[in-house]
Amino acid sequence: MTCPIETRVITAHVPVQLAKKVDQLAERVGRSKDWIVKQALAAWIDQAEERSRLTLEALADVDAGRVIDHQTVQAWAGSLSTDNPLPVPR
Repeated sequence: MTCPIETRVITAHVPVQLAKKVDQLAERVGRSKDWIVKQALAAWIDQAEERSRLTLEALADVDAGRVIDHQTVQAWAGSLSTDNPLPVPR
């Protein structure tokens, strides 16, 4: 027998147009509005956590001196539309 997951109600005021989109999506995919909101919230939190992790990783690279100067990146980007693109800067 599976133990039920403990839940808590969170109330949020959203713009009417957003609420209508949730209604429409729930209808289209055959799921409840509750399910749609939980999926959206979980996805947003996952993205926010990943952005935070990547930011901390990038800051650690900067602190360790693992950076590429702006001119090198500009030269590489400018070469991408040529017949002889430069290798990716490392």
